[in-house]
Amino acid sequence: MKKENIAQFIDYTLLRPDATKKEIKKLCKDALAYNFSSVCVNPCHVNYCKKLLGKNNVKVCSVIGFPFGASTTEIKVCEALDAVKNGADELDMVINIGALKSGDMRFVLNDIKAVRKAAGSRVLKVIIETCYLTKKEKITVAKLIKRAKADFIKTSTGFGPSGANLGDIKLIRKTIGSDIGIKAAGGIRTSFDALKFINAGATRLGTSRNLVKGS
Repeated sequence: MKKENIAQFIDYTLLRPDATKKEIKKLCKDALAYNFSSVCVNPCHVNYCKKLLGKNNVKVCSVIGFPFGASTTEIKVCEALDAVKNGADELDMVINIGALKSGDMRFVLNDIKAVRKAAGSRVLKVIIETCYLTKKEKITVAKLIKRAKADFIKTSTGFGPSGANLGDIKLIRKTIGSDIGIKAAGGIRTSFDALKFINAGATRLGTSRNLVKGS
């Protein structure tokens, strides 16, 4: 794969709490110039990004229950509905990590299902924050996400102690097969990193770096 072909895998991301309107505008401008898959922004920027991107191929992705996943299901649903109303094409929701680690799988499953319903036809990616999970928990939650009919499993928020690693991508792909996409996020700094994750089974990459330009 050529370096420029990586662009189709990239969710170009700016989720810093201090991101300015000027920075968001540049994010969208660069995403259009390099034809990235989407821009991924906090909910307050969704409508602005939608206006900037217009009817081009670059999608707008918003985060739900971000970054801790500890909001109630009702709040996540409200966030999802609001993001969709404002023009979001894709949603990246964070699971309730504490519920998973407490063994409350029914809650985790229903939490995802509720956001899945609110998302409607929009793409739903479910962030599991792998750095906090055991191997068994990663396998369990991957199966739950598949049951909930989400479109992607996403490794990380980028705000945890560590981000994506190749071992997790391979484990998730082995667990879920080819039915669901995998988004690797956190710590992908070069085009070489990107290619390694793609070869391991990732079908989307979350990064704040322009891996095509090399910055």
